[in-house]
Amino acid sequence: MAHTSIYRITVEFGDCDPAGIVFFPNFFRWMDASSRHFFADCGVPAWRELEKTIGLIGTPLVSISADFKRPATYGERIEVHTSIEEWKHNSFVMRHTIRRGEDVLCEASETRVFAIRHPEAPSRIKAVPPPEDIRRMCE
Repeated sequence: MAHTSIYRITVEFGDCDPAGIVFFPNFFRWMDASSRHFFADCGVPAWRELEKTIGLIGTPLVSISADFKRPATYGERIEVHTSIEEWKHNSFVMRHTIRRGEDVLCEASETRVFAIRHPEAPSRIKAVPPPEDIRRMCE
């Protein structure tokens, strides 16, 4: 069974549009935060620490797909349930399910890569295969 991490949020007034409904980009912001919390929950050190030791600078997003099913509004408590759905050679797929209690508000799938600074051009990044030790920590 895949490890699942839960990131909890209280929706604030400023997260909503004038109709009082969560503005959709906030779902993406919460999923991005949840992806880092997932790795921390698995015991993976902060990216700044991994850059010092093995050169990893993070897990940039390559693609995302989301289905919005129900709205949310301020004052509500929601949870982002995050897991890794699939490991690939140079990438991995994260699954996010945003819930309010039993209600599913949004389901999303992200493809991410592990990245280092490009050896010949440090202002660029380069995708590398998922490190085996991190993969084991997350399974």
